Amino acid sequence: MKNILLAVCGLSPQVITETIYALFHEGRKVHAIHLITTRPGRDKVLTELLAPRTGHFAALLADFGMASDDIDFTYDNLHVLQQDSGRELDDILSPEDNEILMRTCLDHAFRFTGDNDTAVFFLVAGGRKTMTSCLTLAAQLYGRQQDRLLHVLVSPEFESSRNFYFPPRKPVTIELRDRQGLPYWKESSSAHIHLITIPFVSLREHLRPLPDRPLPPADLMQSLVCEAPLGLTIDLLEGKLIYGRLELDMHPARLALYAFFAERKCACRLPTTCQGCTTCFLEAGMIDGDAVARLYERIPGTRLLADMSDSGIGGLTRENFQSYKSKIRRNISGTFGLSHASLLEIASIGTRPDTRYGILLDRERIEIKGIKR
Repeated sequence: MKNILLAVCGLSPQVITETIYALFHEGRKVHAIHLITTRPGRDKVLTELLAPRTGHFAALLADFGMASDDIDFTYDNLHVLQQDSGRELDDILSPEDNEILMRTCLDHAFRFTGDNDTAVFFLVAGGRKTMTSCLTLAAQLYGRQQDRLLHVLVSPEFESSRNFYFPPRKPVTIELRDRQGLPYWKESSSAHIHLITIPFVSLREHLRPLPDRPLPPADLMQSLVCEAPLGLTIDLLEGKLIYGRLELDMHPARLALYAFFAERKCACRLPTTCQGCTTCFLEAGMIDGDAVARLYERIPGTRLLADMSDSGIGGLTRENFQSYKSKIRRNISGTFGLSHASLLEIASIGTRPDTRYGILLDRERIEIKGIKR
């Protein structure tokens, strides 16, 4: 069986050599290494681990009597997070960056767990905490019986050293720093490295059905929910939407606008079902700004509308309505999945200038909390 190490890596590539060292000492061979990282993280790996003559990865292999190509670990195995435009991320600083990270972790987890003749070692010891969290979720969703979730523990004084990558057979003296930042020296043989196997609950067999391609996290989570029709709760007092078993904390202005359309939907008294009916839909210019304002003020922690910018929800125009509508859809699809977004979003029908807007979900499946009636 081929063992693949799939890891997230930040600006401390030492975690890779430390992990390989620990795996070797446990008698577990690694056949390939793949890293999910940022642009600066890739550059660190190239200069510190994979440099032709000074790379610590080749030094580790040589220390164990292995050739530099015994493990598949090359430039092509460094998967840099990037936007749809191809721009590589320097860091993970926004929700959008984190969505890219999550999608990348899921894509590679799906890819490497698709072969029954492989075992994937998911390493969650490097990078920002959000990186380890995303890879852990990927392992839970796609991991199999033969896969492992790993963390590596290194003696604290060596863990914080930029000069330590692994303890070689022939000990060397390493410059360390004490708590005051003052230098001192210690033999590398004093370092202790422990590999920790973290138990995880695999949800792979509960995905209905098991997808044949990588899916967004929201779609994967919804596939774990029963097939009964899902209800939507708009909770103004808690500032969130609840659909099935998933929750979305929504920006107050967007939530107020969304609640306006939901309230209009629920107010319909036609004797027919909502399926195929768009009677409650209305043009952008017909949105009742006062009604949206009242809903906004029901959300705890919101500012008074008198203090709001005219360009915000207090001064809704056709132009910023489209912006709000787009952000609401992005929030909904990101949390509840693309397959549900068409029912939940503020949908549009007709062509300009006769476009009308509303929610397609049946009114019987919508509940609004926090509205005085």
